[in-house]
Amino acid sequence: MAENLARVRERVARAAQRAGRRADDITLVAVSKTFPPEAMRAAYDAGVRHFGENRVQEMAAKRPQLAGLDATWHFIGHLQSNKARHAAELFDRIDAVDSIALARKLESVAVEIHRGLPVLIEVNVGGEATKSGASEAALADLVPEVAACFHLNLRGLMAVPPYSDDPEQARPYFRRLRELRDKFSRILSYELPVLSMGMSHDFEVAIEEGATEIRIGTALFGARPAKPG
Repeated sequence: MAENLARVRERVARAAQRAGRRADDITLVAVSKTFPPEAMRAAYDAGVRHFGENRVQEMAAKRPQLAGLDATWHFIGHLQSNKARHAAELFDRIDAVDSIALARKLESVAVEIHRGLPVLIEVNVGGEATKSGASEAALADLVPEVAACFHLNLRGLMAVPPYSDDPEQARPYFRRLRELRDKFSRILSYELPVLSMGMSHDFEVAIEEGATEIRIGTALFGARPAKPG
């Protein structure tokens, strides 16, 4: 784990240098879905402090075994409104708000449990029917709605571009997400500091295009366990 993390950080540093940026300004979120708590503890011991999970039930099962870790827990999957309360109780951040209905539900839950909740809006930059995320057209209504929620702290945007074996194919999508972030920062008249984009196979390109958070799974943990047949 320590060796894997060192390799990823070296790649981050080189990409940041190419972009004239500081590597320390880029947060690594370890995508630990399907991996056991023991692997997560190993990552924590190696220096990882941010973890991303995409299933509420899976995280609920893991959390008791991760007690005592001073980590930030990110929900990064598609969140159904009926699981919003449980997610808000388990996670420090919801990185995948994709509808007004979900934003309103999270606001209601945050009021009830007396906490502020940092969130990102997920954008379906590729317009893929198989992926969650708000369309670009929907952002005109969604961004102001989330920004107006008193208990939600809108921090920025997140996206997963269409997959390609060639990381360069993702560059236009990363660039577009940055442009959208900048556009809505101007509209809202306050900074949206977070651009969550880039995974194990394309995070260097994402960093060159302005990513402030990268979501790394296989480059840290190795291949995911096969699903039971």
